[in-house]
Amino acid sequence: MTKLAQRVKRIEIKSLWSGRKHVDWTLMPDVNILSGKNGMGKSTILNRVVQRLRHVPTSGELSPKPQREVVIDFEPSDATGIRYDIIRSFDRVLVDGTRLQAATDERIVTELDWQLYQLGRRYLDYQVNVGNRMIALLAEGGADAAAKAAEAAANKQLFLDTVDRLFAGTNKRIDRSCNELRFLLYGDTLSPYRLSSGEKQMLVILLTALTEDRQPYLLCMDEPEASLHFEWQKELVSLVRTLNPNVQIILTTHSPGVIMDGWNDKVANVEDITD
Repeated sequence: MTKLAQRVKRIEIKSLWSGRKHVDWTLMPDVNILSGKNGMGKSTILNRVVQRLRHVPTSGELSPKPQREVVIDFEPSDATGIRYDIIRSFDRVLVDGTRLQAATDERIVTELDWQLYQLGRRYLDYQVNVGNRMIALLAEGGADAAAKAAEAAANKQLFLDTVDRLFAGTNKRIDRSCNELRFLLYGDTLSPYRLSSGEKQMLVILLTALTEDRQPYLLCMDEPEASLHFEWQKELVSLVRTLNPNVQIILTTHSPGVIMDGWNDKVANVEDITD
């Protein structure tokens, strides 16, 4: 049985670039920003970590060699895995050329569309879980239970208000009469697939943080600033941490905007963690 960690303490990659580099990275409990020149291995490091997390050995099982080369130290030390999410930022046409079609009769053409489709299902599950939790708390009775029920609903409200504020510049707002994500624009109803690339990217990030339901998570993001204008880049980390204060972030970036909102001391350069 997997015992889930609260956070990752340290990452060691014993062989990067065919043994030419060794990575030893002690992580901060909240935010970790990996910087470096193109080709230095930022995305490669992130990908190796995710590959390792996807394979959690059962008792007595030997991991395949690529996984054995990546060592992850958890907190607590006897944990064997962690909840995690991965967000990639490129709005490319789906690799196999597939054009999927959602129940809304909207075409799912790009990778961001596919992420939004999956998160849309997860968002519905999240709402059901929060609703059930509120019912159970209110059934207990008492002021304390009522306060906890209100807290359970507050994060969704925060998400809705945040998206409306960010999208106000293009006059879009979430249709709050619908459980599924829909947007209103001058009386028309839009699906998330009709948003701009930057709007899709921000929605993917915020939806991911929301549906983690304030649980301890490791959130890996590869250049999340792609397609985001500068003001959104500056807010990005703070927005995620507000929706899930228990998330531990690892992100790669080239943008100074991402670290401008007080995250300068969270930056590690690839050269500083490799030998």
